[in-house]
Amino acid sequence: MTYSSSVIIGTLNEGPLHQALKAQYARRYAASSLTSSEVQVGDYVADVIGDNQVLYEIQTGGFGAIRRKLEHLVTEHKVVLVHPIAAVRVIVKVLDPTDARSTRRRSPKRGHPAHLLNQLVYIPRLLAHPNFELEVVMVEEDELRVFDPKHVRRRGGWRVLRRQLVAVGERHRFRCLDDLFDLLEVPLADPFTTLDLAAALGQPRRLAQKMAYILRKGEVTRVCGKTGNALVYRRADSRSIPEGRNAPRSARTIVRLRGA
Repeated sequence: MTYSSSVIIGTLNEGPLHQALKAQYARRYAASSLTSSEVQVGDYVADVIGDNQVLYEIQTGGFGAIRRKLEHLVTEHKVVLVHPIAAVRVIVKVLDPTDARSTRRRSPKRGHPAHLLNQLVYIPRLLAHPNFELEVVMVEEDELRVFDPKHVRRRGGWRVLRRQLVAVGERHRFRCLDDLFDLLEVPLADPFTTLDLAAALGQPRRLAQKMAYILRKGEVTRVCGKTGNALVYRRADSRSIPEGRNAPRSARTIVRLRGA
């Protein structure tokens, strides 16, 4: 496959968070290359091409937006999808863009590696592909908001302008669907319901329902019955469900960036 560093369609619209992570991954995995970022690969543009020819795609938003791109790239390339989750978010509000004054407050919401399930439901089978891996990066970020009267009904008129990377914490690599069981905080019985899965994850049931959907779509589990109105799942093969190795420390360990 021939690669080109020229971008035909033009420069992509990237925010500061995307740009910072792209630069970091270029330094980390493509140290010997001078044209490792924004390289055209066929009909698409890859964020980073590593020295080992692995493609790294940074996605700060929804996975559905790049589903077709990923499905195309994995047919010929190893692809790692990098997704940041904010373990710590500081909300910076600017009332008037022409005024430098702002307010800062720490959001009470804390991201967790399991929150990747909110996006993985849009590409449920892709993690079963041998050429695809997913890396979750726990980050600390500043979220800049500006007051916009046109958005009064949303966030009280405050519009998110950009996300700025402040620090990077732990990275979690998922190489197959079985690796999702690493998110468990306690062992999970087999068979199980989404209520059991939520308890094992230490997360709301809505996230457990998404994980159950992903595992079923990837043929890791199957429905084997019902308890009341709840579906009962079990492994589709004879193997036991792995015990979790990650969590809850994942959302707490933050390392300050140096020159990133």
